[in-house]
Amino acid sequence: PEGLTLAEEEELRSELAKVEEEIGTLRQVLAAKERHCGELKRKLGLTPLDGLKQNLSKSWHDVQVSNAYVKTSEKLGEWNDKVTQSDFYKKTQETLSQAGQKTSAALSNVGSVISRELGDMSSYSIRHSISMPAMRNSATFKSFEDRVGTIKSRVVGSRENSTDGLHSPSGAGDKPPQDNTPF
Repeated sequence: PEGLTLAEEEELRSELAKVEEEIGTLRQVLAAKERHCGELKRKLGLTPLDGLKQNLSKSWHDVQVSNAYVKTSEKLGEWNDKVTQSDFYKKTQETLSQAGQKTSAALSNVGSVISRELGDMSSYSIRHSISMPAMRNSATFKSFEDRVGTIKSRVVGSRENSTDGLHSPSGAGDKPPQDNTPF
């Protein structure tokens, strides 16, 4: 290197060798200390997870007391106060509260009606309720009956249109229904 005499260069090389030797020695001492530390932790029953928890706890504490975190928390608190004190926020909160109350009342009424209807239905047996004229004449029952009839005619077909030996199970017509089962 320029500007160094031969003696200065030799002295620097000697010092560099000593420092590198000390670094090697310190690495060996550090490795021995780390092994000893690991043995002590193992004997105490401390796991690496415990150390991680402790490190995270300390780091979180350091963040919480940091200047940036404190200033940000204060600013967010100020914004929160401004928003919650605004007329818009208060009106929105009131509207949502009323909507929630009305929705709750409506759902409660629906639940009461369903409960009352189920209570009325539970006093009759299924067989008794099907045979009741009021039930059989209701729009729901008629609609169900019509749908079953439509499905039946599609699946079975009518006797007049039947060319494949399938007949209406009702037994309508001159001939009795035939049993075409192979067994």
